[in-house]
Amino acid sequence: MYKRPFIALMYHYKMQLAISMLLCIMLVVFILASPDTFLSWSIYESFLSTIPFFAIPAIGMTLVVVCGEMDMCFPSTIAMSGFVFSWLWTATGNSALSIIGALVAGTAIGWTNGLIVVKIGVPSIIATIGTQFFWRGLIMILCSGLAIDLSGIQDSPLHHVFAGRLAGHISSQALWAIGIAVMVGFLLNRHVYGDALRFTGDNTETALKMGVPVGLVRISAFSLMGFFCAISGIIACIEMGSWWPTQGEGYLLLVFASVFIGGTSVFGGEGSVYGTCVGAIIIGIVEAGIISAGLSGFWTRTVYGIIIVVSASLYVVMAKSGRR
Repeated sequence: MYKRPFIALMYHYKMQLAISMLLCIMLVVFILASPDTFLSWSIYESFLSTIPFFAIPAIGMTLVVVCGEMDMCFPSTIAMSGFVFSWLWTATGNSALSIIGALVAGTAIGWTNGLIVVKIGVPSIIATIGTQFFWRGLIMILCSGLAIDLSGIQDSPLHHVFAGRLAGHISSQALWAIGIAVMVGFLLNRHVYGDALRFTGDNTETALKMGVPVGLVRISAFSLMGFFCAISGIIACIEMGSWWPTQGEGYLLLVFASVFIGGTSVFGGEGSVYGTCVGAIIIGIVEAGIISAGLSGFWTRTVYGIIIVVSASLYVVMAKSGRR
């Protein structure tokens, strides 16, 4: 396995320390502004059940961005995977078939995005904007704009596995998100696949000369993104007890903010699963903190923008100082 240079490792750990400090500072501010809310376990129990819905796609997006690409299609991937799961479950009542069908659908959409980018050569941001509209339109045609009621699913064993509560307080979706984060963190930092992703995102020509299968790596990153989107779609359907045509539409800002606040370079070649997870937590608690502090919810996007710009600027300064 390729050994990362000492300077790169130091920057990586400094970045993780910086994002951790940002989260701690925000928590202290919110606790001081609203101690009744942020010193109560109930608010954190709520975070554990809501943040995983966009944190899981954000983890997949980290891999895509590290290899130098973008996936704007993922909200529609979540919706299509959820639709396939819901349709199969209502038609057959077979949990295993429904889950497998949804996972295959999500992975296939990601694989298709990768083929368009790699084999045809369409820039990923353009290709995935196009496929996002295509899949969202197809969803509307298939469902006629109507939601699918999953009556009874919340009483099934499936609900306890994907959206139950451990000891009555810790949501299963949080455990799924943690498990996925650990697995992807291992791939990115302790496996040759992570080195291939970084080489591909950093310099494609150099990666090719080193024998990295650049095309396969890029397609696999999109495929994994689709797979994780499918997991998010399945969990959302089970948690809510229904599927709706607009599923996933509100995640675009949340996912990209989580990834870039977490320190993943927009230019590719560097990223952190830990940073993305902490970034997702930051994004997930901002709105609750703002409202609990007595401000209008209209402040939320303004604060999102400030956090993104400040964190991105901080990472640029850290990167420049690390090169000296």
